[in-house]
Amino acid sequence: MKLSHLLYTLLIITLATTTVISNTGCAQIGSITGGLKDSIPPTLVSASPKLLSTNFTGNKVTFVFDEYIDELLDVQSNVLVSPYPKTFPELRSKLKTVTVKLKDTLLANTTYAINFGNVIKDVNEGNILKNFTYVFSTGNTIDSMSLSGKVELAETGKVDSTMFVILYRNATDSSVQKIKPNYIAFVKGDGSFTFNNLPPDNFYIYALKDGDGSKTYNSKTEEFAFTDKPITVTSNNEPVNLYAYAEEKVSKTLSSTTVKPKTAAQKKLRYSLAATSQRQDLTENLVLDFSNAIKTLDTTRIILTDTNYVSIPGVSFLLDSNKVILTAKWTEDSDYKIIINKDAVRDSTDSMIVKTDTVRFKTKREADYGNVVLRFNNIDITKHPVLQFTQADEIKESYAITGKEWRNKLFPPGEYEIRILYDDNNNGKWDPGNYTKKLQPEKVIALPKKISVRENWDNESDINL
Repeated sequence: MKLSHLLYTLLIITLATTTVISNTGCAQIGSITGGLKDSIPPTLVSASPKLLSTNFTGNKVTFVFDEYIDELLDVQSNVLVSPYPKTFPELRSKLKTVTVKLKDTLLANTTYAINFGNVIKDVNEGNILKNFTYVFSTGNTIDSMSLSGKVELAETGKVDSTMFVILYRNATDSSVQKIKPNYIAFVKGDGSFTFNNLPPDNFYIYALKDGDGSKTYNSKTEEFAFTDKPITVTSNNEPVNLYAYAEEKVSKTLSSTTVKPKTAAQKKLRYSLAATSQRQDLTENLVLDFSNAIKTLDTTRIILTDTNYVSIPGVSFLLDSNKVILTAKWTEDSDYKIIINKDAVRDSTDSMIVKTDTVRFKTKREADYGNVVLRFNNIDITKHPVLQFTQADEIKESYAITGKEWRNKLFPPGEYEIRILYDDNNNGKWDPGNYTKKLQPEKVIALPKKISVRENWDNESDINL
């Protein structure tokens, strides 16, 4: 073997040995990894009195955990005490200990539950011990009945997890409006709720979006739900469905900004026409939008024509404050003219537009729309269903359903959510409930599948209800 080859072999062996030593030795220099991140919430070590204690007589409970506990925040919005107390308890954390001091005189032979929601978390990583619940009884036994269900918003078919469900024992119809409830449960993200450790009894049950923190239904603008009769809690209750509504909409507050008086130029009567900037929709009316409210309208002085100034028959007009709405049967991809004589309209000061105008515009093509075909399975026509297409919770299109198949060849392209309104009174719109009259709201089913309508395309779907 040549010397150079021998030296090369020894070098390879040395490098290999060095690599093994550096990978297994403990003297190498490097950065500290710190180990795995703590993702485990605090664990209860002990409770005094212990969990599920009976014949409870004190007013203080102490919990010891295996980690240091962070400051308890948003206690009143997170912690639920059942039965609901007149005075909220005092909660404190110190090192690994959480202390609850009860302020109310406890009821005899009653099971209590304290649900801590999301307030118990460790100091280092903020890991939350979610919905930790401490249960005890002032009697000989722990009540074990439960009641569950779901809350939906009747107008949209969606859920609102900021609502809660409340129970009343030995109540009247007006109790929910005057006094605080006996039991409260949070509504979860999917709309579900559960009451545990209930006694076998009759309960009035409601859902409420509490605007003022009173835990009572005292405003017709609050989302609210009720059942037609009390619920008897037994060992095998069916889930309870609640449909929430606001009897009145929240009125929009007018801006307090000082309104500057109009100048002479601003007082002049002017109009705008959306069809001049974009093609006239085949399914919509033509709208003349004036700068001032209109007092008088002479429909003979507004003339719709073709390009040869031949009048279009069957045109009708509607005056709505500062809008003149023109209804006509449009021909696709066609040119039109509208002649607006200067004396066609007058505002409250008898002002007219400056001069007679002739405006040219064009209608859309049928190819600009999508052809939508929906087939419904298990739909109940006797309930007067109304098909609603929404975007960002705003109803864009609404149609009565009269059969198992619905078609529209001139549907505006876009992505829509679909809802079915069961229109009980057949007036074409959703109506809220009325607790005083014990009238439930009309119900809307929100379909989970969105529909994407493409122009010049057949868009067909089967919908199972």
